[in-house]
Amino acid sequence: MKGVLLKFYTTELRRHGGVPVSAWLLEQAKKMGIEGGSEFRAISGYGRQGLHKEHFFELGDLPVEIEFLMTDDDSSRFLELLEAEKLSIFYAKIAADFGVVGNR
Repeated sequence: MKGVLLKFYTTELRRHGGVPVSAWLLEQAKKMGIEGGSEFRAISGYGRQGLHKEHFFELGDLPVEIEFLMTDDDSSRFLELLEAEKLSIFYAKIAADFGVVGNR
């Protein structure tokens, strides 16, 4: 199947609507019928909010990446939802081929 890999980058403690942005994105995608998404926590990273690094015995605000494989039309609808919600978030949209190999 042809579509896109849509990735979002934020931090652990950032919230939208009272919940972490990562959880909010996953829930909205599920409500839209997007078949799956994943969240990945970084050990360290830097970006618009500066440098973030994990420290032993310290709770921090580390970068997270949330990604989805979806059709191009679904990605457009999803980005329109974020615009309507006034959620400012960095994203990458990459052309992708995806499917299942072997027995399910």
